[in-house]
Amino acid sequence: MRRTPTQGRRSGAGTRRRGVATVALLLTGAMALAGCAKDAGGGGTSAGGGSGPCKLNPPPAAAPAPTSSTTQQLPPPDASAMRVGVAFDIGGRGDASFNDASVAGLDRAKAEMGLRETKELDAGAGEPEDAKQTRLRQLAREGFTPVIAVGYAYADALKIVAPEFPGTKFAIIDEQIDGMPNVTSLVFAEEQGSFLAGVVAAHKSKNCHVGFVGGVQTPLIQKFQAGFEAGAKAAAPDITIEQKYLTPAGDFSGFQDPNKGSEVATGQLEAGADVVYHAAGASGKGVFGAVKGAGAQAIGVDSDQYHQPTVAEYKDVIISSMLKRIDLAVYDYIAGVARNDLSTVPEKFDVSIDGVTYSTSGGKIDDLKPTLDAYKAAIAAGQIQVPEKP
Repeated sequence: MRRTPTQGRRSGAGTRRRGVATVALLLTGAMALAGCAKDAGGGGTSAGGGSGPCKLNPPPAAAPAPTSSTTQQLPPPDASAMRVGVAFDIGGRGDASFNDASVAGLDRAKAEMGLRETKELDAGAGEPEDAKQTRLRQLAREGFTPVIAVGYAYADALKIVAPEFPGTKFAIIDEQIDGMPNVTSLVFAEEQGSFLAGVVAAHKSKNCHVGFVGGVQTPLIQKFQAGFEAGAKAAAPDITIEQKYLTPAGDFSGFQDPNKGSEVATGQLEAGADVVYHAAGASGKGVFGAVKGAGAQAIGVDSDQYHQPTVAEYKDVIISSMLKRIDLAVYDYIAGVARNDLSTVPEKFDVSIDGVTYSTSGGKIDDLKPTLDAYKAAIAAGQIQVPEKP
């Protein structure tokens, strides 16, 4: 059921109508992952073949191509009079992942819409919860509107601060907040993009054994895990999958601990994985380092990490990245505010509008583009329904 725009805000928690058909052959193995053994630290292995290249399933039959978002079909509005505030998640600019993706949206708004004034505030590792409220209040008091909260960690703070500034528009990335007319939620189908990453991993693994490293064990990051495992199993039912999280829910240091990322990835590589996908923010730098040291391959996340300066020394092992188009969401939202029409902002950024997709930088998966696009189109058409939970 689609949400109805109200005062610039979409209310209700319904999801986009999806096709009822499910490709049973592709997802039978993925559904069986619910019974996978996991240790207390959030790690586990889904055992399969693990010896030699995977025995691969054929891609699904052709389906209609995805469409672009409504905003992308409209000419850029004039945003020269707007003052946009941004409250970053841990890592800030230069994290080569989540925050930098939002920066790309801001930069595009400056280039195409004439946005002139922005202010960015950083989060600190281990900061008290009220520090998030302080940042949001500071931006609102200084007259910035909209104020964009980058990350679900701002959810509780925003629920307190937004009612205090009814004339300020707020947006939050990665969290659904309903019933607040001045708050817009920018959410994604991370599981769908991660499904494509799983297909890449299965096709590129030399011994049919891959790994997933999650930053913090939360429902959001578990969507990445669920999609990755489903995609890998859809492409290669007998594949072996390692998975482990750096920190439990509530400990956000897992997004900014490259040393721990390296340690966990090393364990997976030593267990036999030769393609590792991470959803661990700045900790991904450690994952890439371990992968390079082992002569293996990696899949990045959020941004096209092949082109990120802070991980440039590892670009030769980054075969693809799951693109979570936070840049597109930020751009679309700013455009909607500039037009005073937030109904043009998609209720969810999924594969049907290229809200999540894959990168081909470096040319290492060019041979897989027809296969990946077939899976992508099947998901967009509802022929494949990707699970959100492992």
